Amino acid sequence: MPAVSGMVRVMSAVPRVHLADPQENAREIAALLETADAQGAQLCVFPELCLTGYTCADLFLQPALLDAAAQALAQLASLPVKAAFVVGLPLPIGGRLYNCAAVVCGGKVCVVPKEHLPGAGEYYEPRWFSPGHTAEDTVRIPGLPGGELVPVLRQPVIDCGAFTLGVEICEDLWVPQPPSAALCQRGALIIANPSAGNELVTKHAYRTQLISQQSARCLCGYVYAGAGYGESTTDMVFSGYAGIYENGRLLAENARFAREASYALADIDLQRLCFKRRQSRTFFDAIAETEADRFACVAPAYPEGDERMLRFLSPTPFVPSGAELDARTEEILLIQTQALLTRMECVHTKKAVVGVSGGLDSTLTLLAAAYAFERAGWDKRGLIGITMPGFGTGSRTKGNAERLMELIGCTSLTIPIGPAVTQHFADIGQDPGVHDVCYENCQARERTQIVMDYANKTGALALGTGDLSELALGWCTYNGDQMSMYNMSASVPKTLIRHLVRWVGTRLGGDILPVVEDILDTPISPELIPSREGEIDQRTEDTLGAYALHDFFLYHMMDSGASPARLFPMARQAFAGQYGDAQILSALRTFVRRFFTQQFKRSAMPDGPKVGSVSLSPRGDWRMPSDAQMGVFLREVDALEHSLRA
Repeated sequence: MPAVSGMVRVMSAVPRVHLADPQENAREIAALLETADAQGAQLCVFPELCLTGYTCADLFLQPALLDAAAQALAQLASLPVKAAFVVGLPLPIGGRLYNCAAVVCGGKVCVVPKEHLPGAGEYYEPRWFSPGHTAEDTVRIPGLPGGELVPVLRQPVIDCGAFTLGVEICEDLWVPQPPSAALCQRGALIIANPSAGNELVTKHAYRTQLISQQSARCLCGYVYAGAGYGESTTDMVFSGYAGIYENGRLLAENARFAREASYALADIDLQRLCFKRRQSRTFFDAIAETEADRFACVAPAYPEGDERMLRFLSPTPFVPSGAELDARTEEILLIQTQALLTRMECVHTKKAVVGVSGGLDSTLTLLAAAYAFERAGWDKRGLIGITMPGFGTGSRTKGNAERLMELIGCTSLTIPIGPAVTQHFADIGQDPGVHDVCYENCQARERTQIVMDYANKTGALALGTGDLSELALGWCTYNGDQMSMYNMSASVPKTLIRHLVRWVGTRLGGDILPVVEDILDTPISPELIPSREGEIDQRTEDTLGAYALHDFFLYHMMDSGASPARLFPMARQAFAGQYGDAQILSALRTFVRRFFTQQFKRSAMPDGPKVGSVSLSPRGDWRMPSDAQMGVFLREVDALEHSLRA
């Protein structure tokens, strides 16, 4: 069991089937339940009709098989198992036979009958079973430790203490209105699907799409367990697929077509799912008037586990992996391009001005604007790049800025800011030898003034160069680089910018890529403090901590409402071997402090397109009072530091 709050460990288990032999099937299931407990699983889901096998056909009508299945269920329910579990079996109820899922939790048992029965092709369940809505309210199952009279529930929400569970069986998922939709609207956070879908060419891909989409649509965890080896192969083959999904994302799956028992194990983030549901304005719309059945069966408490979660935690959650990276990068650039061209046409101009420093952010703005001009067929001389060397400008960044503009073919200007800023120092009485925040911000505001005024002079649009990470931390000068006429990168985080810059540089071609690579290798710096021998001494990450950590914190705070108590163990796992506890905590404290104190800059941020799921625009995605207190969050950081010292 994971110690991180809000996580629930689940297991999808596929036992080897002994067709028409409930006792042997119970033995296989019991062995997997031992594994579930050993792994700290709080829920274990088994396949449809797993106590008998799905392919028993007319044997389902035999009393001997039905009695043996009920005895096997009673045997499993008496085991000292901590995990709640779901097993399938045929049950006679009120003179009819039903394809049921039995939920066993904390010594209690309830039964959920299958509603939608496939009656065509290879399947013909109506030959043996009745639809769930026709079942009576109780069924007697001899030998159960908690009592023989068991409730029969239709579309139940089952309270297992740490989580709420809904059950739909196989075909229920494939119908136009799966029961899981109503179950989740009524409070179920995890859906268990005991299934027995056969294998056909291309069917598995369609099945996984269905599961993924349903878990996304229902904002739920979805645990799917399909029948496997040992089912009859008279006309069909069953692969034994086990899959665990969360809000559209595959967390874990087993290898299909295994000859022995197999399982998938993962941690489902219930806090994230609850956050997503609260965040959605439409999730609870159009809830059916009929109430769901309720059943409470709290499982035994687990001892505290370790902090490692059984789910992949990317250290760069904003950056897609593998083959998806190129496609996602291109899509982001197309969004930025569409946004810029639409805005420029709206203000009747084909000119744009960019302050180009030779750093990462301004490089992206310049390259993305050039990409947009190229797609629109506009003259790139209408793209005006201005490099504005100041007191801390290094020769490397200045040279890269000038070379990049030359290769792109845009209009290039150099306007030193030293004389104007020196005059401004004299005007306000600032000692040039005191390198304080005023010293730095005077330079940033002078650069913004030049870009804005030159845009006015030429009838152009002044483009911003800030990014999402800087907005989150307030690492920008208010009414300086915080301000522009339009900012294409306002929702692009620092960790993603590197990939965008490299991708656009490659697409624009020629000698641009080597310059881009050198820019990518240059330390991130505002270059506002005089440097030694033209080298960069002022490094942003030396002051703030690693942007990778800040982007990680930002993503999970905005994506799931994660507070420091969750962010720290998550970052610990994601950055194992890269950053130590002290570095993570220091960056986390900086993130909390700056995120709260710098909201006023985000409240006045200029227009810019949203490109991903996280944005801090005050006009839609993030509304926060600038004077909100951070005490609740900082106390969690203090507690983490105290526990580590102890």
